[in-house]
Amino acid sequence: MKSTISYQDAGVSIDEADRAVAAIRKMARATFTKGVLTDIGSFGGCFALPKMRQPVLVSSVDGVGTKLKVAFAANRHDTVGEDLVNHCVNDIAVQGARPLFFLDYLATGRLEATVAAQVISGIARGCSANGCALIGGETAEMPGMYLEGEYDIAGTIVGVVEKPAILTGSKVKAGDILLALPSNGLHTNGYSLARKLLFETAGLKLASIPAETNTPLGDDLLRVHRSYLGAITALTKSKTLLAAAHITGGGITDNLPRVIPKGLAAAIDTKSWQVPPLFNLLRSIGNVPEDDWRRTFNLGVGMILVVPKARADAAQRTLRRIGEEPWIIGEIVPQRRAKPRVSYL
Repeated sequence: MKSTISYQDAGVSIDEADRAVAAIRKMARATFTKGVLTDIGSFGGCFALPKMRQPVLVSSVDGVGTKLKVAFAANRHDTVGEDLVNHCVNDIAVQGARPLFFLDYLATGRLEATVAAQVISGIARGCSANGCALIGGETAEMPGMYLEGEYDIAGTIVGVVEKPAILTGSKVKAGDILLALPSNGLHTNGYSLARKLLFETAGLKLASIPAETNTPLGDDLLRVHRSYLGAITALTKSKTLLAAAHITGGGITDNLPRVIPKGLAAAIDTKSWQVPPLFNLLRSIGNVPEDDWRRTFNLGVGMILVVPKARADAAQRTLRRIGEEPWIIGEIVPQRRAKPRVSYL
């Protein structure tokens, strides 16, 4: 008689998946807003658009990169999901959109329901904080695809904005002021270089407390990527925001030009803020070239907002009222021939 081979024998546990889904369903339901029309478990998520004159859907998809390697090493999985949501929220908020719903993807070699629940708890927390409904997703168990104890996550967000209110940067002009908002560490970019420098080159551990930072590296590296939705919404309501740039991979150098019209450039005052110690530590360990350093890390700047010069003081007051700590980081200037779109002064 032939021996029987089950799905479990192939490395996939349907029972473990059921346990994971049961935990996920409860957390996802807690994020539901009035637009949600279907429950978790439907083949597709349905969401009713709010009543608007000219609604435009804005979508984005992203992951958290090799920050996951830090989460694996620390055996801490409750923050990376929140990183994922906030990153995606920021990417559509800079176009003037408010988030409607989110879908997640979690893939692993061997599913552990408790780990999956921790990851999704971060996603649900991020969704709730941003008024975004978690209406569906996929949890994939694929034996042989990932190393033991590892997984990958990605997310898709959909938001909405009135067509006339889309932030394109087209109204930006020379003389406009650049306001910066602080980051909360590396956010979700530069981790491949950071891990190489800290753990391979310097031989440090997650529990190490460098004199420069006076904080365990694990805590510094797992700080949650901030959401700037509240700041952008406040300035949008006061009609003082012309454009916004989410400072992610590529740093200020590559992200700010994405919202500046051709013929214009940004002059950044490097003396306007103090780069957090962790970024200086990273640079010193590897003697990282300045240009590479600026294009790999956010250097303490998570968001840059473009406002009219005449409204700059009012914009800062608005931001401070909601607990933000803005500062003037530079201004928009005419681009000089053969000069870069971003100059550091």
